[in-house]
Amino acid sequence: MDANTLLDQYYQQTEAMLDKAVKEWQNLPPQQLNVEPMPGSWSAAQCLAHLNAYGNYYLPAIEKAIQKAQAAGSQPSPEFNSSWLGAYFTQVMQPDSKTKMKSPANAIPPTFLNPAETLAQFIDQQERMLKLIEKARTVNLNQVRIPISIAQWIRLKLGDTFGFYTAHHRRHVLQAERALGKKLEIMLT
Repeated sequence: MDANTLLDQYYQQTEAMLDKAVKEWQNLPPQQLNVEPMPGSWSAAQCLAHLNAYGNYYLPAIEKAIQKAQAAGSQPSPEFNSSWLGAYFTQVMQPDSKTKMKSPANAIPPTFLNPAETLAQFIDQQERMLKLIEKARTVNLNQVRIPISIAQWIRLKLGDTFGFYTAHHRRHVLQAERALGKKLEIMLT
């Protein structure tokens, strides 16, 4: 796949999530983000806190790897070839995937959150991701490797990390939307 086309796709998906957070979610009453649509299911704020936990790991790891690659003189490759493992992780995280995965203990959000702070952190992380995608255009997406959060000895290509990370975000942003939709239905009845 063309590397720049792939990065454009991830940029557009991230920008769409950022726009949703800024233009829609920031205008909601903060307590609405904390309402669980059903007992035991995550509220919108919990979905965002879960994504923030991943951002706290992946964004610095991506930034560090890009800086290291730039310092080593990495040059962009015109094409990106996904590894079988990277393609698998990206596929199972797609919003339409039927694969259920249990969240690691360190990524399970607390029940009660400050929704304004959680949303602000999510917005900051999406803005940071957009900058990292642009910086990634200066390095080889096939050669730069990022250790995954659940097993740091496994290192995915930078292009695969962006794929997995973006798919995971899209999955949970849709979950947050469903949580907010359920709440709206409850409020209207």
